[in-house]
Amino acid sequence: MSLTRRGVLKAITCGSASFALAPFMRSVAVHAAGKEEALPKRFVFVVKSSGVDRANLVPEGIHNEYAPRSKDGASNIHSLDRDKVIEASFADHALPDSLAAFEEIKDQLTVIQGLSGKNFVGNHTAGYGALSCHHSEQVAVAPTVDCLLGQHVSTGPYPMYGMAMNGHLLEQFFKSPEDSYCYPNLSAMKKGQPVAYQASPRKAYMELFGSAVVSPEQLRRKLTLNSNLMDFMKDDARRIERQLSSDDKQRFANYTEAFESLREREQKKVLLEDRVKQFAPELTSRYDSMVPSVRMDLHFDLATSAMITGLTNVVTLRPDTLGVIYSDLGINQSVHSLGHLGYGTAANGWDGPRARKEIDKLHLSFIAKMAKKFKSIPEGNGTMLDNTTIVYMSCAGGSHHAGQTDWPFILVGGMQDKLKTGRYIQYPSYQKQGHRTIANLYMALMQAAGMQTEDHFGQQDANLKDFDLAGPLAELLT
Repeated sequence: MSLTRRGVLKAITCGSASFALAPFMRSVAVHAAGKEEALPKRFVFVVKSSGVDRANLVPEGIHNEYAPRSKDGASNIHSLDRDKVIEASFADHALPDSLAAFEEIKDQLTVIQGLSGKNFVGNHTAGYGALSCHHSEQVAVAPTVDCLLGQHVSTGPYPMYGMAMNGHLLEQFFKSPEDSYCYPNLSAMKKGQPVAYQASPRKAYMELFGSAVVSPEQLRRKLTLNSNLMDFMKDDARRIERQLSSDDKQRFANYTEAFESLREREQKKVLLEDRVKQFAPELTSRYDSMVPSVRMDLHFDLATSAMITGLTNVVTLRPDTLGVIYSDLGINQSVHSLGHLGYGTAANGWDGPRARKEIDKLHLSFIAKMAKKFKSIPEGNGTMLDNTTIVYMSCAGGSHHAGQTDWPFILVGGMQDKLKTGRYIQYPSYQKQGHRTIANLYMALMQAAGMQTEDHFGQQDANLKDFDLAGPLAELLT
């Protein structure tokens, strides 16, 4: 039986579909409307603390220059002298143990090593600089790549949504996982406008999927109340603005803009009310857990559901900070302490490198679960994963300290075949011809999403002023 375009659109509008088929049904509408290029594009950034250990990412058969020389932890990382790009296919080289969770989707996996962001340094973290390529550990001085992508590709209530374990990085400030909004110093919509992340899984659920547990009348009353309040505040703001100096007016504009965005967000949520009710995850007692791995798992589940329902197309997750203690893995030291543990042992007998590896593997297992969920959902001529890119990285680069000269990234998903996948790429060492930076990667992601970019993104490294660092990573783009 054939369907006319009008018939397809009517069936999608009036009918209902299972959770897994929601994106497929939306993609059918795109096909029927003759707008294949309008298939949604999605990004997930997972930004951990304390570095991603580079030695654990090299596939079998490739010389592992990052492996420690001896058990005392001394590494040859500072003597690396690569002068060419190394590329290898995962079809020809087995995945390392740390990436075993991606075996069945390794054709969608890309590992990139050797990129630098040396001028974005701070106290254990590059802060906002990790995603903005500016020297801005604690103050947002420029928009970050996740927010830029969100403003370009998201059509739902949230251009970008963030979830974190905690806002503070160091353990002396870390009492327990936070239970409300926090600022992990990672994302910013623009200069002076950092993004607050939600730490509580339960509150994130209510914020994203609250319409699933309230009546339609309650939703309408809330929207009317919010709209009236916004109108009142907007009129009041105009009166206040006339009394401000020019410098204060810009700061006040950011303030009032946030309220206007809130109203628009609530209006968009109402339009998604039926879909959210149908596809929201089940709210259980797990949402009150303080166990780190449970909270991370819930953050990933919420992010997956938010993207499937169309609440946002960009999510940034902060799975840990230096103060987190992975007691459920049998570890009694904080992430910060593990960074200094060396070959001493944790409570469960693991040495420092093994404990750090197992933490990375835990994060990667959540990413693999998310990717496989996306891959199981039809969309267009492929799956949701074909239109999604998940990025795993650290705000500290490739080690607990001083890891920004060699910054590793793990990507999953090819963004509508705009990105080459199934490969390992290792760039020449810092200050060697052919070396590239994290800014070149971010430009590749933005161009894959259909954005126009300048020749450079963020602040330039003065030590690389004589190198050609314009444009995206040519080895990544198709």
